[in-house]
Amino acid sequence: MPQGPQTPPLKTALIYDFDGTLARGNMQEVTFIPSVGMDIADFWAEADRLTRGADGDNILMYMQLMLRRARENGRPVTRQELREHGQDVKLFDGLKSDLTGPGWFERIDTFGARYGLDIEHYIVSAGLEEMIDGCPIREAFRHVFASHYAYDDHGVAVWPAVGVNYTTKTQYLFRINKGVLNHWEHEKINRFIPDDARAIPFGRMIFLGDGDTDVPTMKMMHTKGGFSIAVYDPRNSQRDQDKIYSLISEDRVNFVAAADYREGAALDLIVKGLIGRIAINAGVMPEGG
Repeated sequence: MPQGPQTPPLKTALIYDFDGTLARGNMQEVTFIPSVGMDIADFWAEADRLTRGADGDNILMYMQLMLRRARENGRPVTRQELREHGQDVKLFDGLKSDLTGPGWFERIDTFGARYGLDIEHYIVSAGLEEMIDGCPIREAFRHVFASHYAYDDHGVAVWPAVGVNYTTKTQYLFRINKGVLNHWEHEKINRFIPDDARAIPFGRMIFLGDGDTDVPTMKMMHTKGGFSIAVYDPRNSQRDQDKIYSLISEDRVNFVAAADYREGAALDLIVKGLIGRIAINAGVMPEGG
């Protein structure tokens, strides 16, 4: 049945990883790691060594290493400094509005509205929330779930407050599903809520991610009735691309596309096609349909 004129648009979530999905490389590599006097490869090698030595979580250990190296260089890490580092991330083509026209988020929002869908954008990332807060596209997101620090009274980072790794990412799909937009509230997450009473059902979710750290999230989205897209940097090697393509053969994702967010690119067409499918599954029709 077509949507009635008084029916509110149905909330639909596009959920993104950040590093490798919306921006090239790791956000810490652009300006932060050089600012503490370390080579990028050496930083990650040391983080890996510390993780193995402590039998720890690699996200928490790299975050702790950032703090230690900054202190050793006489530059304690502040929230504002991390935001400033986030301004320099290398976003993929098509995300930002420019002289050629509106960017990805505005175009997708407009397209979804034609189908009676209210598109909300979310980030679920192992990267740093503070850096994402400083990036040029932050205002496009309803909420950011990412790793972040705890701060003292002077605004100086003292310890990792949240580390989002490849398996804990899956919990945030449930938080979006149930409308729990924080890290700490667990009672509502564990409470039974009928599917029709949830904020955004899985069937109206699309997840975009890259690489191994997103595989559990993509797989869960796929099995829960939502949609998953594995993206890759078109500048990467054929070996990297083949690894992403294998996710389809292993039935872990629905689609694979280059991380090109320009209008008419393959990713643009796939997401718009999925929005249309979501609308049909929900029983709504596009304007004029």
